[in-house]
Amino acid sequence: MTTIDTIQMVDLKGQYLRLKTEIDEAIQQSLDNADFINGTYVRDFQRDLAEYLSAGRVISCANGTDALQIAMMGLGLKPGDEVIVPAFTYVATAEVLALLGITPVWAEVDPLTFTLTVSAVEKALTPRTRAIVPVHLFGQCADMEPLLKLAAERGLAVIEDVAQALGSEYRFADGTLHSAGTMGQVGCTSFFPSKNLGCYGDGGALITSDPELGERLRMIANHGQRKKYVHEIIGINSRLDTLQAAILSVKLKQLNDFNHRRRLAADRYDALLAGVPGITTPVRSPKSTHVFHQYTLLVPEDRRDALRLHLQLHGIPSMIYYPLPLHLQPAYRSSRFPEGSFPVSESLSRRVLSLPMHTEMNAGQQETIAAVVADFMKDHPTQE
Repeated sequence: MTTIDTIQMVDLKGQYLRLKTEIDEAIQQSLDNADFINGTYVRDFQRDLAEYLSAGRVISCANGTDALQIAMMGLGLKPGDEVIVPAFTYVATAEVLALLGITPVWAEVDPLTFTLTVSAVEKALTPRTRAIVPVHLFGQCADMEPLLKLAAERGLAVIEDVAQALGSEYRFADGTLHSAGTMGQVGCTSFFPSKNLGCYGDGGALITSDPELGERLRMIANHGQRKKYVHEIIGINSRLDTLQAAILSVKLKQLNDFNHRRRLAADRYDALLAGVPGITTPVRSPKSTHVFHQYTLLVPEDRRDALRLHLQLHGIPSMIYYPLPLHLQPAYRSSRFPEGSFPVSESLSRRVLSLPMHTEMNAGQQETIAAVVADFMKDHPTQE
């Protein structure tokens, strides 16, 4: 297992070794069955994930980016339509829009939860707006209730990007809880290996409780066909292979435990970093549980990169998610959204720093990490 001397950003090997017997058995069963495409494990995993999420249906696909593209196609979005997405997120959320000829329109995020706010979405609305994509970033839900209300009033689709928050729940004003990915017309997720529920390659899924939309999404992911060689609509080829579904079937049973372990690690970080000058630890939304796909600090701009180098010199990895907001990415720059358009997102890109976070973390590792952070910040105090 991992030791303090080999701290990793994500310890996939340690997790595999802990679950090795079950995972190896599932892989071997898949090999014995030789049903490598749309096999038994794929069907079972889709059913089990839908049950876990209390969703109507899950349609698996090849990766999370495909899930987003299939969702846009399934909802009938067309070139020239506009879709509102957060300025501070991973590029895949906007990438599929550009590929389909749909215009991504950026909106500002909350400075503490890093997720879309309804006030920012309202500012981004135009007569061409057709959908909103809330991204449940770093492990907790965007504030969905006001977003859903606005969408219903304006006749807009809501596509949830739940790739970083599978297993998180959102609490509505009436006290009801809904799983991330089940509140909009469709939810999209990724099973990239580092995700809270990750396979050992690429994988993704769509989540919906609309039977008609679900059937359309399933057809799009399968060359636009429901009957072999009869292509009713234009689709793509996007499948979760059976070997990956076998692995995910084992890990889905552990997802609550995975998320519990991440919360414990986050609580430990919180305690260890409490009072460290200049550091803001992750803020938990009162309306959402947090599954801590990332544990992301806010650090003063003039110290962030130096702190990251300091951690590296002590053998501690860290990551910057994300070094540029989408409107400043070279591929997406436009005169409509010049630098300065989204000051919160731009500031976050200069301040965020994610510490190691995974299911196999131990107290000793976290004590070492926190001590290195605290020592650096003590030696480099914030300038008044």
